[in-house]
Amino acid sequence: MRHRKAGLKLNRTPSHRHAMFRNMVTSLLKHERIRTTGAKAKEISRWADQLITLAKRGDLHARRRALAIVREKEVVHKLFEQADERFGAVSGGYTRVIKLGNRPGDAAPMSLVELIAIQDTKKKKTKKKKSKTEAKLKKKAAVKKAPAAAEAAKVDKKEKASAKTIDAATDKKEVAAGEAKKTSGEGAVAKTEDKPSKVKTESAAEDTKEDKPEKKTKSAPRKPAATAEKQDTPDTKTQTTAADKAVKDE
Repeated sequence: MRHRKAGLKLNRTPSHRHAMFRNMVTSLLKHERIRTTGAKAKEISRWADQLITLAKRGDLHARRRALAIVREKEVVHKLFEQADERFGAVSGGYTRVIKLGNRPGDAAPMSLVELIAIQDTKKKKTKKKKSKTEAKLKKKAAVKKAPAAAEAAKVDKKEKASAKTIDAATDKKEVAAGEAKKTSGEGAVAKTEDKPSKVKTESAAEDTKEDKPEKKTKSAPRKPAATAEKQDTPDTKTQTTAADKAVKDE
């Protein structure tokens, strides 16, 4: 009976076996994975789990116990710094053993020992199972909502169609208004082009009309002046003749 005698002998002396596992655990914590035989891999995973539990405690006594096993101080410091962040969400099972097959020389079963990744430590959210009554109620609600949703979809389609027709009508009106504006603008341009000639002709006619009465008005006052002069001339003659007659009579 092997009571209170944990571990494997592996056909080695205790000192040899202890030194071998210390070296292998140090290399596992340093490189995070090693390749060895199946029996050694199982024993190394047990040693590594014990050291990680000490690192999660993080006190001085745990650090000294880890330094008594691990060969390098830097590896211990690294382990104690990353233990809470990397393995804080997991309680045990910090290593993984993967079988690789038999070794070519002596056909010994080989295995790969590695520390678990940081992503594996995240707790997965457990989905609550839906009860049968909740599922039935949801199905009934979905069945009730289906016709209402169909009617709402039909109403939306009708509204969209009416909106499209209204938009098309407004577009047509805008196009017609634009064409009318264009045509009215062309007519206005033509009228404005024709107006200057009419204005010119009208102005010329008015000038001619205005010139004609001016000539008449100018000639009209000249005649009375001529008559007045003619009338004045006989008066002077009569005066001279009267004077001559008076002289002759004397």
